[in-house]
Amino acid sequence: MTEASCRNIAITLNDLACHWSKGAEFDRAANVKIALRTACGGDFVFARNLYFETMRGMIERLFGWDQTREERNFTGFFKVEEVRIIIADGQDVGWIQEQVEDRTVNLGSFYVLPAMQGRGIGTKVLDILLTRAADQSKAMTLAVVKINPARYFYEKRGFRITHEDQHKFYMRADPKRPPQDN
Repeated sequence: MTEASCRNIAITLNDLACHWSKGAEFDRAANVKIALRTACGGDFVFARNLYFETMRGMIERLFGWDQTREERNFTGFFKVEEVRIIIADGQDVGWIQEQVEDRTVNLGSFYVLPAMQGRGIGTKVLDILLTRAADQSKAMTLAVVKINPARYFYEKRGFRITHEDQHKFYMRADPKRPPQDN
């Protein structure tokens, strides 16, 4: 697939909502047109920069910042075939990375530009992912750094902590429809 054709692949969340949620409306919280598109190799720099922007403070606090180590770590876990780019009003505003297994979908990465947070974009995307997993009778799993306030975002959407290690909480949402905000 060429980079140009990659940019033209977009799945609107409303289209997905109609398919996965029998017409549930996901645009009521904000008047922002949101889409997901398949990632391409050219998205590596965007994804890396957003990851560093959102995670650097936590990484520095926990381990200290070593640019070489972090570049190597990112290159090791970023798998373009698992990534979709979040688009809001025609602009790339975030990315997700999922690993799909027989019984679970692991949300390995989920990042939204800080300037775009608090607008309902992340909630809409997560609701779509949870609905899709439920339609496939799969649980959704993820890990979140203990000092990351995103933990509360996930708990509000139905995730519960299953276990933890020194630095992360491991969370799971069993297959069911995500809660709908009124």
